This record gives sequence, structure tokens and C-alpha cells, in this order.
Amino acid sequence: MEDAKTSPNGREPHSDTLASDLPPSPSFWSQFGEHNYALHLLLFLLTVITTSVAGAYWVGREIPLDSLANAFKQLQHGFPYSFSLLFFLTCHEFGHFFATMAHRVRASLPYYIPMPPLPFLFPIGTFGAMIRMKERIPSSKSLFDIGVYGPIAGFVVALGLLIYGFLTLPPIEYILQIHPEYELYYKLHGKIPVRSGALYTGKNLLYWLLEQAFASPNLPPMTEMYHYPYLFAGWLGCFVTALNLLPVGQLDGGHVVYAMFGRQVQFYVARIFLALIILLGLPTFAEWIVFIFASFANQPFSGFPYPAWVREISWASWIIWALLLWRFVRLDHPPVLEEHRLDTSRMAIGWISILIFILCFTPVPFGQLP
Repeated sequence: MEDAKTSPNGREPHSDTLASDLPPSPSFWSQFGEHNYALHLLLFLLTVITTSVAGAYWVGREIPLDSLANAFKQLQHGFPYSFSLLFFLTCHEFGHFFATMAHRVRASLPYYIPMPPLPFLFPIGTFGAMIRMKERIPSSKSLFDIGVYGPIAGFVVALGLLIYGFLTLPPIEYILQIHPEYELYYKLHGKIPVRSGALYTGKNLLYWLLEQAFASPNLPPMTEMYHYPYLFAGWLGCFVTALNLLPVGQLDGGHVVYAMFGRQVQFYVARIFLALIILLGLPTFAEWIVFIFASFANQPFSGFPYPAWVREISWASWIIWALLLWRFVRLDHPPVLEEHRLDTSRMAIGWISILIFILCFTPVPFGQLP
């Protein structure tokens, strides 16, 4: 093996062990006997229930506890959201899983993570899903395939959900049933009111493009979009895809950037993106901190005199995400056993995944109107 600082292809070698020197991995079908099926199934079923409860909540249905029959009847209203979101998560995670199988890398089946309906949690019903790698990824090619096919599979589903949601928008009476208090305003002004203090979701580039393509008088404002299960599930799919494609550590984007450009490029790109999300979060995060201290001191504070555009791109929670990425996910990607250049087709797919990130990234995913 070469003992220089860089390999002949210009990248840094990370190990004296080639993938070809490793003991043979388990066969494709033998890996299916290595999973705790009962645990995976239990977590999946719990997540079906919690996402159905969340879906029912978003369409204005409460789950009664007086009888099981009544509870199930109301729970069914949450199925469109639940099944759509779980279909997205399943395709994303099995995109990863089947890539690991193709490269004979041992990994777990997806662990679905239910989110209980607690008042201090934003009610989407799940914390997501994940697979656990059981061995080191052998090469840049296998790293790329395992990293990229999850986001691509999930993005296809999210795109399909958004298109279906725009094509099947219900009439305006749908939102008036959820918010009967809007009816008088709608009769007077011909539109849904935008209330002070309302929760809203931000538009990513893909959502904006589809909104222009499917222009309709029934398009909901972003303060009401979460009441439309297919639009909301598709939007959440884009949000999750963008988070996973951040080029940091062992996130999917970290896998892709490392495999495409090497360890050194990923080192700098991760830090650039960490700095960018800190900059995106800092203005409104600073307001949070000052507001908290002002509240304890019984002093009035209505915010800093930022220009309007600053509030349109600043989301305080990016600071929390930055801390999570730095402390737990870590910035640097661990080395693979055999680093090499990717072929042209994989590089093209990698650039497509970068385009997907641009389409899905939302500077302010959630917010509350003043």
C-alpha cells in the first residue's frame, strides 16, 4: 500500500486495508434472519397510531376516549396524513436499506420512532425513522449509494404527494368546516383570513414552483396548509429530505459530499454549512434570549428593529440544530476503507441530490405570525 499523504487520485488514504481484503459479507438473503422483527413491527404500529392521532388533529378531529369504536371512527380521519408520511419515511429508509443489501453491508431494518401526543411537542406524530449500520462502509461507491438513494426515494414520494395534493384540493368549504369562525370573513372578503399569532409553514422552492403550476382559487395560505394532509405530508417529506442532505457528518448529505469530493472537501463544506445555519438562526435566536431575560426583569421587549427580510429568512431553531450537529452528529465524516473517484453516472446522480437539497431547503420551516 502507498504510504504517502495523498493517493494517486489526489485523495487522502485512510486505511491500509482494501475492501477486497475484508472477509466476505453475509449473502443477501441470510441478512434477513438477523433482525428483531417484533421490535421493528411494534415501533411501526405505534408510529401508525401516533401519526394517525396527529393527522386527525390537523383536520380538526378529536379522539374521544369514551369508546373504542368512536375513537377509531375519528382516528380514520388521520389515515391520509399518517399513511402518506409513513410511505415517505418507508421509501426513504428502504432506499438506504436496499443499497446496503446491494453492497453486502450489514444494517438493521428501519426503526420507526413514534412521537406521543404531548402538549409541548409539535404534533406530527413521529420523530422519523432510521437504520443502524452494523459494520464499516467499505468504499466510496458503496458510501455514495447508501447515502444517496434514501433521499432520492423519499423525494420522489414527497414530490408525488405534493402534486397529488395540489391536484385534489378540496373546495374552500373544507377549511371553513375546520374553522367555522372564518365563514363571515370569507363571505365579506372572499378569502381566508390570516390571523395574528397563527402558526405558519415556510415555502421551499419546490412548493413555490408547484403552487405556480397548479394555480387554483382553493390554494390554502401557509397558515392553513397543515390542514391538508397530502400537502402537509409532502411538505414534511421535503423538510426531512433537506435536513438529511445537509453535508455534515454521517447525515446523508455528508455521505454524498464525502463520496463525491473526498474527505478534505467535506471537512470544509460541513463547516461552511454550519456557519450558514448559525447565521440564519442568530437574529431571531438573539431576540429569544433577550425576550427571556426581559421577561424575568419585567421589562418590555418587542424585538429588535430588523428589516422585514431578516425575519423572512431567520429561524431561531437553526441554532439548536447547529448545536445538535456539532455535538452529536459531528461535522467530520469518518473515513471509508477504500476511497476512490466515483464514475460519471454516480457524479451526475450526486449533483441531482444537491439540486434536490436546493429545491427542498426552507430557511424558515415553521413560524408564528406577530
